Amino acid sequence: MMAGVTVLVATPASAQQPPSVTAAPQPATAGGPVTISWGGFVTCRAVSIIFTLDGAQIATAGSASSGSVGATVPAGTTAGSHKLEARSTNTKCGSAGTALRVVVPPPPVTTTTKPPVTVPPVTNPPVTNPPVTTRPPVVTTTTPGTTTTTTTPSSSSETPSSSTDALTNPDDGVLILDKENIQPGDDLTATGTGCPKGANVTLKSLGQDVGKTTADENGTFRSPVKFASIEPGRHKVRAECGIVLVGNVDVTLSSSSGGTTSTLVVLLFFLLVGAAMLRRQFSGLRR
Repeated sequence: MMAGVTVLVATPASAQQPPSVTAAPQPATAGGPVTISWGGFVTCRAVSIIFTLDGAQIATAGSASSGSVGATVPAGTTAGSHKLEARSTNTKCGSAGTALRVVVPPPPVTTTTKPPVTVPPVTNPPVTNPPVTTRPPVVTTTTPGTTTTTTTPSSSSETPSSSTDALTNPDDGVLILDKENIQPGDDLTATGTGCPKGANVTLKSLGQDVGKTTADENGTFRSPVKFASIEPGRHKVRAECGIVLVGNVDVTLSSSSGGTTSTLVVLLFFLLVGAAMLRRQFSGLRR
């Protein structure tokens, strides 16, 4: 009987995987991260795997048949396809290469902020009260045979000026009365300048209206002044037309000298009669 024989047939060893290298993400961004994976490398002692992009080293790893390592794509890499290579410092341990597509990020958007718009504050013009023009005090003397009235100068600090000077400066605004002294019932006319064009003019004295008129296109006016009742003394006449113009007038009561004359005539008559009687007496004594 023959013993059994086992025949062992040696099978050839499977072929070794060739070295390979890949990268992700695809495409990578210039200046951004990339993960490099490799495989099929022969393990060698004291050997490093160097990873280069277009010949520039971007990462290293220890000797291993496969693995992955992180790297950074150089910021100055241009957009397009670039050569990525993994190789051992010992060329017998393996090397492989692949292509890495790179994109360049767009430049950052610069946002310009407009400066705030400042609105200037609204300023209301100051309120100005209309000017008050006061005529200087007037000293008036009545005609011979009547009572003389002298007014007391006021405490105003204005420099006296004549009516003629006031009319030569119409822009200042003045009120002129045609008479400086009147008696109750006399006519009185007021003339003024300096009012706004076409303004209504109201004449007042002693709290009552004494005249009304309208200023012409030059701001001048003319109006009679009529007093309902008035007492002797100095009185102010105010013309209001947007500004206030003031004039003064003296009211006097004249005293007649007729009574004094009559008294003198009577006294003279009695003196003459007395002289005649004395003459007769002296004549009788002589006889």
